[in-house]
Amino acid sequence: MAAAAAPRLLRLAPRRLQGPPRACPFAALPLHPTPARLAATTSRWRRFCAAAQASAPPPPPAATAAAAAASGEAVGEFRRRTRVADVKGGEDEGAAWVGKQLAVRGWVRTCRAQRTVTFVEVNDGSCLSNMQCVLTPDTEGYDQIDSITTGASVLVEGVIASSQGGKQKVELKVSKISVIGESDPTSFPIQKKRASREFLRTVAHLRPRTNTFGAVARVRNALAYATHKFFQDNGFVWVASPIITASDCEGAGEQFYVTTLISNSAEGGSLVKDIPSTKDGRVDWSQDFFCKPAFLTVSGQLNGETYATALSDVYTFGPTFRAENSNTSRHLAEFWVKYVLENCKEDMDFFNTWIEKGIIDRLNDVVEKNFVHLSYSDAIELLVGSKKKFEFPVKWGLDLQSEHERYITEVAFGGRPVIIRDYPKEIKAFYMRENDDGKTVAAMDLLVPRVGELIGGSQREERLDYLEARLDELNLNKDSYWWYLDLRRYGSVPHAGFGLGFERLVQFATGMDNIRDTIPFPRVPGSAEF
Repeated sequence: MAAAAAPRLLRLAPRRLQGPPRACPFAALPLHPTPARLAATTSRWRRFCAAAQASAPPPPPAATAAAAAASGEAVGEFRRRTRVADVKGGEDEGAAWVGKQLAVRGWVRTCRAQRTVTFVEVNDGSCLSNMQCVLTPDTEGYDQIDSITTGASVLVEGVIASSQGGKQKVELKVSKISVIGESDPTSFPIQKKRASREFLRTVAHLRPRTNTFGAVARVRNALAYATHKFFQDNGFVWVASPIITASDCEGAGEQFYVTTLISNSAEGGSLVKDIPSTKDGRVDWSQDFFCKPAFLTVSGQLNGETYATALSDVYTFGPTFRAENSNTSRHLAEFWVKYVLENCKEDMDFFNTWIEKGIIDRLNDVVEKNFVHLSYSDAIELLVGSKKKFEFPVKWGLDLQSEHERYITEVAFGGRPVIIRDYPKEIKAFYMRENDDGKTVAAMDLLVPRVGELIGGSQREERLDYLEARLDELNLNKDSYWWYLDLRRYGSVPHAGFGLGFERLVQFATGMDNIRDTIPFPRVPGSAEF
C-alpha cells in the first residue's frame, strides 16, 4: 500500500491581468502585446489567410451569389473533411470508394521508395489504418520527396484504386502531394521500430501518433461518449461538480491545497517568511483567496447528492485529484464494454493482438456472464480458505488489496465480475449508511479481472443523528459539512450512488498494464511535464 504523502501546494494565480485579453487566432501572441508585436502577428496571420485562400478551390457560383446576397453576414455551412476512417472503416474496407477522387490530410508514418514508385503511409488519427499513397515521379509535388519523412504532415490528393498488395484492399493513386509541415528524421523521437511505454511517457506530446496511444485515445473517447449516452438515455441529469472544495469527501486527508499565498513574482518563488501566518505560527488562511483552506476535490459525490435530493437522478463527469504518493500501475459495465466492442472493433483487434491476447473474450465474459454477489465477510473467508500466500495480510477489518481483489475475480470465480458488499465501517467513508449490525456499512465494490476494483458505491447515510455521530467519531469538523448536513435537515430521503475511476475503465477495456498510459498527460509524484 502506498504511503500517503503530505498535502501538496497548488498556486492559484490571482487576477492581475492588465491590457487586452489574448485573442484566439493569435496563438503565439504574448499576454501583454506591444503595438509592434501585434502588428507583426497580424501581418503573419493575414499572410497565412491569404495563402490558405489562394490554395483553396474557388466556390461554386451559387455559393458566391449567396454570400454576396448576405453582404458578408452569412455563416458558411460546416464542411466535414473526408477521413481515412470514412473510406476504410466500413465492412468492405473501402471497396465502394474505388474510382472516387479524394484528399487525405495526415501525418507520414513511413515512406518506402522503389525504382518506379514510392509508397507513403499516411495516418490522420481517425482510425488505426493508414492510407497507402502511391506516388510516381510524375506526381505533382514529387520534388518534395526528400521532405516526406516520418512525422511530416502532408496533403495528398488522388483517386482511390484497388490495392495490388495484400495488406489493404484500397490505396490512393496520388496526383498531387503537398508537404504542410516538415519533420526532421534525425531528431523525431518516434520511429517505425517499437518504443517502450516508459520512453513514450517522456514524449507524451507525440505519443498519440503511435498505434497504441491513438487506439487508447479513441477507445477512451468511445467510453466517455457511452457514459453520457447511458445516463442521458435513462433520464439522468448531468451536474458539473466543483473542482475546488473546502471539504474532504473521503476523509483521508490526501488533498492538494489551492492557494494564492505563494507568489512566484520573486525570483525562485516565494519565501516561507513571506507567507502570512498567525501568532501561533500557523498559515493565516483568512488572507487567502477563499479566506479558508481550499483543496482540489477528490470526488464530486457529495456535491452530486445536493442535486440528487432535488432532481432525483443525476451524475457527474469531471476530473478529481488525490495527493497520494502512489507509483502503482492502477489506482454500467455491460453497457460500456458492449459499446466499445461494437464501435471500436479495429482498435480492439489491435489490443487483442499486441497488448493483451484474449482481451476480447474477457470483455465478452463481462457482457454475457452473471455478476457474483458476495459479502465482505464471505470474501475474507474465501481468501483465508484459499491457503494462498498473499503479500498483504488477510483479516476481517482490513481493506482488500489489489492482489486480493484480482484473486477473487480471476481465480475464485473464473473471470466473472464480482460485487462485494457490506464492508466494515472503519475502512469506509463517513457518509456511508450504517447497517443494523453497527459494524458494517451499505457499501459495495465492483471487481473486474486485471484491474480489481472498478466501481465503488454505497447507500448514503440519510439519518442526521447517525451522520453527525460519524463525523464526531472521525474528528471531522462539522462546520465544513454544514451544507451536507442540511440535506438531512430539510426533506431527507434514502439515496445511493457510486463512483467509477474512468482511467481504470480505460485500462480494463484496453488491457494496458499501467494506468498512466490511459490518460493523455499523467500527473504522478515527481512528474508534471506537458
